[in-house]
Amino acid sequence: MEILLSAVLGDLTTRSIGFLISKCPKPPELDVEDRLAMVLLRAQVIINEAMGRQITNEAMLQQLDVLTDTVHRGHYTLDTFRCQNHKVEAKGQIVMNHRPSLFSIVDSVKDLCFPSGTSTQTLGEMQEVLDSLSSMIIDASELVLFLANYSRMYRQPYSMYFLLGNCMFGRQVEAQFVINFLLHRQPATSVEELEVLPIVGPFRVGKSTLVAHVCKDERVRGYFSETVFLSNLDFRDEELSAFIEGCAMKNQNSSSDYSIKDGARRLLLVVEVAEDLNEDVWKKLYSASKRRMQRGSKIIITSRSDKIKKHGTTPSLTLKPLSHQAYWYFFKTLAFGSADPMLSHPRLTGLALEIAKTLNGSMIIANVAARMLRDSFDVHFWWKFAAFMRAQFQKHVSKFGEHPYDLLNQNKPVYFGRIRRRSEQVIAYHKYRHSSQEEVPKITLHDVTYGDAELPARFEVLAWTSQIPPYYNYVYACEVQELKATKTKRKRSAESGGTFS
Repeated sequence: MEILLSAVLGDLTTRSIGFLISKCPKPPELDVEDRLAMVLLRAQVIINEAMGRQITNEAMLQQLDVLTDTVHRGHYTLDTFRCQNHKVEAKGQIVMNHRPSLFSIVDSVKDLCFPSGTSTQTLGEMQEVLDSLSSMIIDASELVLFLANYSRMYRQPYSMYFLLGNCMFGRQVEAQFVINFLLHRQPATSVEELEVLPIVGPFRVGKSTLVAHVCKDERVRGYFSETVFLSNLDFRDEELSAFIEGCAMKNQNSSSDYSIKDGARRLLLVVEVAEDLNEDVWKKLYSASKRRMQRGSKIIITSRSDKIKKHGTTPSLTLKPLSHQAYWYFFKTLAFGSADPMLSHPRLTGLALEIAKTLNGSMIIANVAARMLRDSFDVHFWWKFAAFMRAQFQKHVSKFGEHPYDLLNQNKPVYFGRIRRRSEQVIAYHKYRHSSQEEVPKITLHDVTYGDAELPARFEVLAWTSQIPPYYNYVYACEVQELKATKTKRKRSAESGGTFS
């Protein structure tokens, strides 16, 4: 009897404890959104620390490149998901309050960017990115330890917004690849060879900018006593030899701003060609360079054509346009800074996403648009600007079958309206690239698009001045046309956001 009573009491005690434990409040598990945000923050810490150091290990750079791409994808997916949720919450508030709101205006634009029924798909993509990033962070433990072995490039805390003003966004790995090639020394016992690095990529992808940025690096400037840029290869044999000899003589007699530790007078020759390189011209150039340049000199060739890869003595570098996820991260940082816009400007993030999609990956227009948006963080202003950009995009695609910025890169006419003077349209005919030493127009693209001042019939406009090497100024040749003022056109213009009130 005592044994039975003891067993019953033990069972009751166990059940009672289990019941009490089940009633105790449990710490809530983080949902996918919060977990992804935390993992993105951890990954960003690793990237920030790495990008602020002079890493020469190519395997580490490749690992960082993959991690960075995944972080960009994570930010894009997370921002898309949050904008979808914010849209649903905003609609719920409108229904509860039984009154119209500016959210109803914003949603008309957001619907183009976030179709209904995509939240589940986005949630699945978030989980996928979360799993990938979590695994990458674990695998990056050795990388984090090795970072301490590389010297820092910046003396102040790392900031992505600060970095955008000092180097190429998303090209750190490619820049280090070129630097490693330039600083590579051939063994003294090996047969002397003039090393050549081909760099290929589509139009306006940043080949010249990458090379110019690398040439400004202190390590490169301290290794080469002279850098020569050559873009016209239409030389006869005697002219080509004289050109190379002149460069070599100038290099021997000049004094570099940076002291060359070993006293060598190495020459870096950068050859820029649009398409393929004539075989005979290349043979003449290479032969003359090999005869006249000192040991350790290098050649870089940039072109849109893959055919120049055959001239390389080392694996070529191919530049690709930024992914739309990386481009969104770039534009978001320009528009909002390094802060999370969903915390300070949740209503504007969805509009910024749509604006970024209309820019077709253009770095120039991204800077121009971000500057205009930073003038005012008013929702009505941003909605009008988003509608204006959407109208410009749709008009050119429907009429010409191409994006307006693609047309402009081909020096074909592009038509765009003026936000404050809807009776006018501006035609941009040509796009020029001027050096930092040349005089530039006083009229800016910001003045043309958003200003209300009267413009001359024909004029040049400064679209953008690059803040990184080679500090080009991008100029458009434009003409103003008067539009016929009809009630129908005014009504359509107002509906498409063609003017700001």
